[in-house]
Amino acid sequence: MKKLLVSLFAMVMLACLTPGLHADADDWVLLGESHVDGQHDHDNISVGKEKGRFSHLRINVEKEAIEFDHIVVHYGDGQAETLHVRNKIRAGDHTRAIELDGTRYIESLELWYSRVHKSSDKPEVKLWGEPAK
Repeated sequence: MKKLLVSLFAMVMLACLTPGLHADADDWVLLGESHVDGQHDHDNISVGKEKGRFSHLRINVEKEAIEFDHIVVHYGDGQAETLHVRNKIRAGDHTRAIELDGTRYIESLELWYSRVHKSSDKPEVKLWGEPAK
């Protein structure tokens, strides 16, 4: 029984101390926000070097559900990365931490998404970045 408790304690400690398995909300930086105006929408959010370098993204959705197709991350070094999100995100919910290709400055983010329901509320999207450590 003692071995089982020690093993369980060790697994819990490892999970708590392993970077990237959890996200402390205090560490995340708001990169920008947008509204889905039409049924299908494409928006560009400028970020800039002054916000820092990031290792992960997280998408929060408010007011109405959104279905994401993909996001294009434009880095400060001129390279781009396409993230195929392809998720429905309910109002009040967010994605998991999405790992970026390296830890670089983000110049801008292109969002490709659509509304799940036709309603008078415009869905709101907030993009958060986890600073590189």
